[in-house]
This record gives sequence, structure tokens and C-alpha cells, in this order.
Amino acid sequence: MANPLKQLAGETAIYGLSSILARILNFLFVPLYTRMLTQAQYGVVTEFMAYIGILQVILVLGLETGCFRFANKEGEDPRRVYSGALLTVTGLNLAFLACMVAFSEPISAALGYEGYRVLIIYVAGILFCDNITAILFAKLRQEHKAVKFAVLKTVKILTETAANLVLFFWYPAHAFLGGMLSPAPDFTYPIFAILVSCVLCLALFIPDILHLKLVWDAPVVKRMLLYSLPLMIAALPGVANDLVDRVLFRYFDTSSEAWRASLGVYQAAVKLAVIMNLFIQMFRYAAEPFFFQRARDKGSKELYAVVMEYFTAFCGLVFVGVIAYIDVISLFLGRDFRVGIGIVPVMLLSYMLLGMLFNVSMWYKLSGRTNMAVWITLTGLVVTTVVNIVFMPRFSYWASAFAHLSSYLVMFILSAALGQKYYPIPYKWGRLLAFFVLMGVSYAGMLGISELSATVEGSGMSPLVFRLLFNTVITATYAGAAWLLLRRRPVAEA
Repeated sequence: MANPLKQLAGETAIYGLSSILARILNFLFVPLYTRMLTQAQYGVVTEFMAYIGILQVILVLGLETGCFRFANKEGEDPRRVYSGALLTVTGLNLAFLACMVAFSEPISAALGYEGYRVLIIYVAGILFCDNITAILFAKLRQEHKAVKFAVLKTVKILTETAANLVLFFWYPAHAFLGGMLSPAPDFTYPIFAILVSCVLCLALFIPDILHLKLVWDAPVVKRMLLYSLPLMIAALPGVANDLVDRVLFRYFDTSSEAWRASLGVYQAAVKLAVIMNLFIQMFRYAAEPFFFQRARDKGSKELYAVVMEYFTAFCGLVFVGVIAYIDVISLFLGRDFRVGIGIVPVMLLSYMLLGMLFNVSMWYKLSGRTNMAVWITLTGLVVTTVVNIVFMPRFSYWASAFAHLSSYLVMFILSAALGQKYYPIPYKWGRLLAFFVLMGVSYAGMLGISELSATVEGSGMSPLVFRLLFNTVITATYAGAAWLLLRRRPVAEA
């Protein structure tokens, strides 16, 4: 079992190089956005990124996972699998792009952004490029070309970074693009920077597309769509579950006049939970093809259970570590955006549950019961929507944070229960619960230290330094206790 775990850990690390860079640079732009954009302008960026996230799921048709399934299936030609997926996604996205360009003016007006039709075109362009490259990146993952994957992702990230720097610090003095961009920094800048990076990334994949020698095999495409469309339908409420609150701010926030400002504050606070989301993204890139390829191995289910334990323990360390240094991390936000810091622990725990949900939900992909995913994710979407609609008018973004936590918890319980019935994996629930107990004790200790730090102000030691020192000790204690818990697994399980 050690070798498969080492392979998974190694590929997770390589995929993580680009993911880490992306998240770090994205995080480092938070001080820029929260100082050069108003709360409302940052809210607009957040709103359109939500639309992009939802539309990406629809326009890829679930074919990323479909490619993993069929490229590893006996009797299927991987070249025909990827060719069919690429041609299908390209045709659909080309039609979508044409429609968005043709109707950009009425769409922008309907959303309350009259005069910003270019914003609709930018979003359509991002989707066109990103959805095509999604299939090509999936091919690299299936072929274990993690280094090439990381290099291309890194180039894309650095391009977006450079475009942001040029737009915010150089372009306003020249403003040569006329109606394409505002002469002063606004919400169009971050979105245009993403478009530039997506176009370049697609251009870099042209040699891979030519090498693939595209062929259309209708029976192969039909088989993939029959498998993938239920996954897309299932993923849609899943992504909507993650992003629907951004849309609901427009209608249910406590202040109908300032909903964009509330959304901007909320998004800035969510960004501080980026480290947890980063690890989950790294893990998912490596774990999905890993789980499929190990499905036939003897002892694969026991392997999946061990993976869950290491995953949970590490997520707990991320949770404790971020809370330990939240006083310092919060300084990355502009002063006007720091009012939302209180929701960071809630979002960290939410993302942790989301990552655990990914682990326990592999059962319906491995067993072919992808239709079950629809009902699980729809249940989660209902929970998120109801909590937001009921509580957002009174609690604003606090309602959004707890809606995520409630939704992911409900989906986790449902998926774990159904998985034990249809594809039982021997998870050690007591050991997993122990990690949460360790997290809770650590968090309670940090809250106690925070209260105690107020009493040392006159002793010559800074309350902040006092908290950081003791929080570091608590974090190290969690790490040691979690490691001992992992190492206590019986020899037969290891």
C-alpha cells in the first residue's frame, strides 16, 4: 500500500505547485483589490466569477471525468475518447460564444450593467478557452504528465498576474483600449486579466491538439455522454451550492442598496480560507484518476479509507494553523474589508467537510451509480438556498457562511450513508471523529489565549505576540497528536 500512497502524494505535490502558485498569487492580489476597488466593485467581480463557475460545469458536460472513465476502460481507444470529448466541447462553446456576443447588450442591461456589454463578451471568451483546455488538462492528468500540467498552469497564472499588474499600475496612464476597458481601475480589470491568460493557455495547447489528430467517433461520444451527463447534472447543483449565495445577495441581503458591498466583504473574508481550499484542489487533481486506476486492485477500499484519514488529519492542521495566525493573515485585507473576519473559521470548516465529501462520494463514480449524485447535491443546494433566503435578510454574509457549513454536512452524511450501502469502504469513523475533537480542543485553547492576552498588556509583552506564541504551541501540539493517532493504526491496516 505504501507505493500507491507515495504515488498519490507525489502527484498531489506536483499538481500543487501550480495550484499553490495560483492560490498564493490570487491571495496576494486581495490586498490590491481590497485597496484599489471599493467594496461594491469587488462585489461585482465576485458576482461574475460566480456566473463563470456555474457555466463552466454546464459547458464541459462532465466530460473530464468521462474521459478518465473511458480512457482507462478496456476496449476503448484513448485517442478517440479525447478527440470526441474535445470536439463536442469545442462545438458547444463556440455556439455559446456566438450567442453571448450577439446578445451582450440586452444581457448586460438586464443584469444592471448597462454600457458594459464587453463584460459579457469577456466572460464568454473565458468560458470558451477554459472549457476547451479543461479536456486537454484532463488528458495530461490521465497520462500522469503532472509536470507538464504544472508548467502550463503556472504560465497561465503568471500571465494573469502580469496582466493585473499592467492594468492596475500602467494602463490607467495610457488607456488606449477605448471602450474595452475603463480608464480608471474598476471591476473590468480582473476579469479582462483572466481572459488574457485563458487565451494564451489555449494557444499553448495548439501543438497537443494537432498531435491528437482529431477524429469523431459518434458511438464513443454517445457512451461518454450517457455516463458524463448525469455527473454534469450532479455537479451543477454542487457548484451552484458553492456559488448561489453570491447571486442571492442581490435579492436577500440585509441592505438592498449595498448588497454589492456586503458581497465584496464576504468574498474578501472567504479568500482568507484559501489555504484549505488550496489543499483540497491539489488533492482532487491527483486523487480522482488515482481512485479510478486503483479500483481493481486488491485492498483498494482499505487504501481509500487510509487516504481519508491522512486527508482529514492534514485538513485539521490547516484549520488550526490559519486560526492561530488569523491576526496576521487578516492584515492582507483592506481596512474596510476586515469586518468579515469572523466567518473565516466557519468557512475553513466548511471547506474541510467539502474535501471529505469528495472522498466519500467517490463510491458513485467507481460503482457507476452517478445518478445518485444528483439527489445528494440537490439536497445540499436546497439546504444552502433555504438557509440563505431565511437568514440572509437578518444576518447578511454570516448566513452565507453557515449555509455552506450546513449544506456540506448534510451532503457528507447522505453520501457516507449511501456509500456504505452500495460501495462499502471501511472508514474508521471513530478515528476521523478524533481529529475533529483535537481541532475543537485546539480552537477552544486559542479562544482562551485570546481572552488571557488582554491581561498582559501592561506587562511589557504585546498581546499579539503573546497570542502568536501560545497559538504556535497549540498548533504544534495538534500536529503531534494527529501524527500519533495516525501511527497507532494496527499493522494489518497499514
